[in-house]
Amino acid sequence: YLAVASGLYDIVAVGGVEKMTDVEQEQATTALSGAMDFEWEAYFGATFPGIYALMARRYMHEYGLKRESLAKVSVKNHYHGSMNPLAHFRNKITVDEALNAPMVADPLGKYDCCPISDGAALVILAPLEIARKYTDTPIIVKSSVMASDTLSLLRRRDICTLDATVNAAEKAFKLAHMERGQVDVIEVHDCFTIAEILAIEDLGFAKKGEGWKLYEEGETYVGGRLPVNTDGGLKASGHPVGATGVKQIVELVKQLRGEAEKGRQVANAEVGLAHNVGGSGATAVVTILSRG
Repeated sequence: YLAVASGLYDIVAVGGVEKMTDVEQEQATTALSGAMDFEWEAYFGATFPGIYALMARRYMHEYGLKRESLAKVSVKNHYHGSMNPLAHFRNKITVDEALNAPMVADPLGKYDCCPISDGAALVILAPLEIARKYTDTPIIVKSSVMASDTLSLLRRRDICTLDATVNAAEKAFKLAHMERGQVDVIEVHDCFTIAEILAIEDLGFAKKGEGWKLYEEGETYVGGRLPVNTDGGLKASGHPVGATGVKQIVELVKQLRGEAEKGRQVANAEVGLAHNVGGSGATAVVTILSRG
């Protein structure tokens, strides 16, 4: 993005790919753990489900969250994914199914966790004047910001907040000269259901401790006040790690162009926001897009 914005390059292809199903789940889990704090957390046996389970349990203690509310995040994502022909999972689920699924890392069950997926995605970046030569519906990158935090949970200010997301979001909105109320559709990094709730809060769309209430009220569905993960998110669409960030941008481009499949198109979408996370929150990228 910056290479094109600075004029260094005219046209750039940005792609991501991941082939995760060639190995057994245990091997994939071990490989993914390389993105954790290996000195302490991974060394003593922690996995990503375990790390996010710690976040979820602390959030429950602080803010009164129940497992039923976590389940509603997954139910919503599966509903959106059921209308996405490219989703890893295209089946709807119920709250009861989510609650009764096998436990992975208490309080996170099977339906609270994203799958191990294969996938690839590609976008083309170019200055607006060049893009208009190739398309009548260019999508503008208003801002794209990365921020960082400590990799280890034990060194964080608050494990119920990803400061990398908070800082990236603040700068992204400032650079885009936009307010939260202008955003029509959001793609967030819902590697686990608790991660989606934290993202909504850390991006500034809900007060800390109140993000889960949007799911109680159905506001995050297509047709709601704040449609989130219209492709099914990492939970249903899939999480091919190296492709996920680009995949989120592709979904927003479809939404802003009005090209999403029937039933999951956000009406008159003008502005979209993508949020991606590295590690257990050590890095975060927030990108704001708008129709050209």
